[in-house]
Amino acid sequence: MKIPRSHYLPRTRNGRIATVAFIVAMALAQPPIVHGLVNRTEPWILGMPFIFAYLLAAYVVGIAVLIWAHRKGL
Repeated sequence: MKIPRSHYLPRTRNGRIATVAFIVAMALAQPPIVHGLVNRTEPWILGMPFIFAYLLAAYVVGIAVLIWAHRKGL
């Protein structure tokens, strides 16, 4: 009897790339990096303090990875 593979583990190369890219994008928005490295208000970028612009960019990258994975059917 064959044990079915877990659907939590990516099966394709693109699936692994999407998983790693999403984990990295979300890790860049978590406290060790945000509180330690980018916790500052200057310079202002597009009318936002630096930390908000940085977090916006990190979340946009994460969402872009999810949209890419959805379009690829991963």
